[in-house]
Amino acid sequence: MDISIGMDLSVWGFAALAAAAVLVGFSKTAVSGANTVSLAVFAAVLPARESTGVLLPILIAGDVLAVLTYRRHAHWPTLWRLFPAVAGGVVVGTIFLLWADDAAVRTSIGAILLLMAAVTVWRRRAPADETRPAGPSRGSRLKAPSYGVLGGFTTMVANAGGPVMSMYLLSAGFQKLSFLGTSAWFFLIVNTSKVPFSAGLGLIDAHSLLLDAALVLFVIPGALIGKAAVHRINQRLFEQLVIGATVLGGLQLLLR
Repeated sequence: MDISIGMDLSVWGFAALAAAAVLVGFSKTAVSGANTVSLAVFAAVLPARESTGVLLPILIAGDVLAVLTYRRHAHWPTLWRLFPAVAGGVVVGTIFLLWADDAAVRTSIGAILLLMAAVTVWRRRAPADETRPAGPSRGSRLKAPSYGVLGGFTTMVANAGGPVMSMYLLSAGFQKLSFLGTSAWFFLIVNTSKVPFSAGLGLIDAHSLLLDAALVLFVIPGALIGKAAVHRINQRLFEQLVIGATVLGGLQLLLR
């Protein structure tokens, strides 16, 4: 990665990345999936492929804050079902990145995000029930491998696994706190495990980390805003915001 990515940003370019970092913090503690907008901003300001390496440490910082906030609400049986399939998806995503150009990355991820959103909307026939138990439905266990592979692939290729996992957790019947707690632990573990792969592909180096050091401070206020806002968002609105953010992120990737 050329040093110009870390040093020659315009004031407006850096401001856009800083705003995207704030949104990462907010998404991790309030509306998971909203950071697809951050992904699109990073890919617009920086070269799309290299932007994934710059964004990854920002996401990990948000994951740490989310785990500190919601660590007690995770549903670990769901996580253990997902991890093997996710590992396979990460490997496939790494192979894809060895030959894919920016256009292929954007088109593939955008199409997957829109597909996941469409499937989730189609399956949401009943109104959200705030008293529904925090845990997966029986049918969701059968879907875990396919969502896991897609999540691993999209998170490795473009740090876009959040919407895929959001769609899975919504379709499984998770309520807000269990959703956020399970998602927080999932992405802390998965994103941390991606660091060696990204470094091996040349997406993370000293220059990208220098830019990260300047941006990571903006994640904290976003996380605090999200923590304060999440209890004011009812379950139905929460699900609508997650799906809306997923559709927006997918369209941005496809239309660029």
